[in-house]
Amino acid sequence: MIRIAIIVEGDGECEALPILLRRIADHCGFPDQVDIVNKLRSPANRLIKPGELERAVELSTRKLRGPGGVFILLDADDHCPASLGPTLSSRARTARPDYPVALALAYHEYEAWFLGAASSLAGKRDLPQNLQNHPAPETPRGCKEWLTDKMPLGRAYQETLDQPAFTATFDLDLARDTCPSFAKCWREAEYLFRQLSVSKT
Repeated sequence: MIRIAIIVEGDGECEALPILLRRIADHCGFPDQVDIVNKLRSPANRLIKPGELERAVELSTRKLRGPGGVFILLDADDHCPASLGPTLSSRARTARPDYPVALALAYHEYEAWFLGAASSLAGKRDLPQNLQNHPAPETPRGCKEWLTDKMPLGRAYQETLDQPAFTATFDLDLARDTCPSFAKCWREAEYLFRQLSVSKT
C-alpha cells in the first residue's frame, strides 16, 4: 500500500481528499493502493506562519510510524498559487527531507474544481440536470455560493456532505483542462505515488 498522511484545512477536505487521491491513483496506475494513515486539519492562515507548516509535517510523519509520505492541500484564497506554492513546498520538504512531501493549492478554493467540471455533476445532489461548466472556474471567490445558487430554494451546499460526494463524481479530466490548480494537484499526487512506489522496491 501507498501510505499517506494528509494535511488539510476543513472537515470537508478531511473526507474528500482521500477520495480524490484514490481516484487519481487509479488513473495513474496505482489502483486500490492508497492508504490514508492520518488526517491533520489546520487553517491555512495558521499553516503559512513560520514554523507552523513545519510542525504539521513533523507531526504527520510521526503518525505514519513507518514508510509513507505527506500530501498537503490548502485553499489559496487571495494568494497567488504560483508564488505561495513553491515557498510552502520548500518549507514542507525541508522540514522532513527523509519523507516524500507533496503540496497543492486550490485557487481560490477546492470547490472551484467542481465549477470547472460542473456539467459532470448535473443532476447530482439537487443540482439541475442542465448544469453547465463555469466559464472561468478559478475566478469566483464564492464557489460554494455558486453551487448553492444552483440548488433548489432552501437547499444550501453542505461542505461535509456535498464535497466528498461531488469529489467521487466530478470529471477529473475536465477539471484538469479547466483548472490549472487542479492540474497541479494531479501532478503533485502522481509525484507522491511514484516516489512512494519506488521507495517500496
